[in-house]
Amino acid sequence: MFSKITVGFDGSKPSENALRLACDLAGKYAAEIHIVHTPKPETVAFATGAVSGYHVATTMPSAEEVEKTAKKLLSTAIEITKEAGLPSVATHIEHGDPAQSLLDMTEKLGSDLIVTGRRGLGNLSALVLGSTSQKVSHLATCAHLTVS
Repeated sequence: MFSKITVGFDGSKPSENALRLACDLAGKYAAEIHIVHTPKPETVAFATGAVSGYHVATTMPSAEEVEKTAKKLLSTAIEITKEAGLPSVATHIEHGDPAQSLLDMTEKLGSDLIVTGRRGLGNLSALVLGSTSQKVSHLATCAHLTVS
């Protein structure tokens, strides 16, 4: 049913749940998993601050810190896939709007399913459905599954 699954991952609990579900589906359908992370400086600052006392209100992370954090988050994602019994997955670090990055990567790869967390670390003004999930849901040309 699914041959390529693109998963949006920002390190939030819903994105971890989305990845776990995508791994389950990949196992059932022998599908490829492609994990896409599009770091945003404000979410990197939040994640870094939560871990190391980073001064979020006064300092935004440098490009190097954003890249380092992105790689660390993708390492976490790879560990989740290994725990799920998937030894090999592809990871992608994109730039720009997370929803558009997911949509573009899905199109480029020819994925037939996008899996996202219902709410991630993005725009806090989207209260019910995260802005990334909402945009992907409206614009996806393939199946889109949101996970709590």
